[in-house]
Amino acid sequence: MTEIEAIQVRHSVRAYQNRKIEQEKVDQLKALIDMVNADGNLHLQLIEDAGNTFKRILSKVMGLGSAPSVIACVGPDDDTLEERIGYYGEKLVLAAQCMGLNTCWAGTFQKNGVPAKIGAGERLVIVIAIGYGEHQGKQRKSKTAEQVSSVQGARPDWFDFGVEMALRAPTAINQQSFEIRLNEDGSVDFTDKGGPFSKVDLGIVKYNFTVGSEYMKNGGADC
Repeated sequence: MTEIEAIQVRHSVRAYQNRKIEQEKVDQLKALIDMVNADGNLHLQLIEDAGNTFKRILSKVMGLGSAPSVIACVGPDDDTLEERIGYYGEKLVLAAQCMGLNTCWAGTFQKNGVPAKIGAGERLVIVIAIGYGEHQGKQRKSKTAEQVSSVQGARPDWFDFGVEMALRAPTAINQQSFEIRLNEDGSVDFTDKGGPFSKVDLGIVKYNFTVGSEYMKNGGADC
């Protein structure tokens, strides 16, 4: 499965099987986490036993109490942390989908129940539930490309496909609170319109847009 295919088929999953992730896949995930931590100046961590992460009543109601493992999204706390977590965390989410795993970005969790290492000056922003889902999730309602994007001049195919992939990005409470603007010089601006975890969402959106736009610029070939 390619990243494009992963974006197209991946949906948030909140109900998980009582099944551990195989060691081979754990090793693959940890190697990729090391890579994105280096690239994004982050401290993301795979916690194989989710423990008490989702013991809050709201988490249980949402079904996340069944998640066997989580990725703790930690990093040096600055103004760019949440967006970087969204961008690089989405790379992990898509890789997990390619491995046959399911995921859910979760902002509702018990922070003191996450056995993550949080260093001085670092912050735990959000977690990603990961494991084998009871199902593959379902398509949610989405805004249109016209509602989230604007263009100065013609709309190139690479931009439109990037926007299409961005609209498939998971966002908190399905708010899709972002705008993507193509400027006359070919540069692209992303605007966060606010809302819960909207900076994390913007990073996720940027990653999906980049995968989609680069795919078209490469003539329909995955990078």
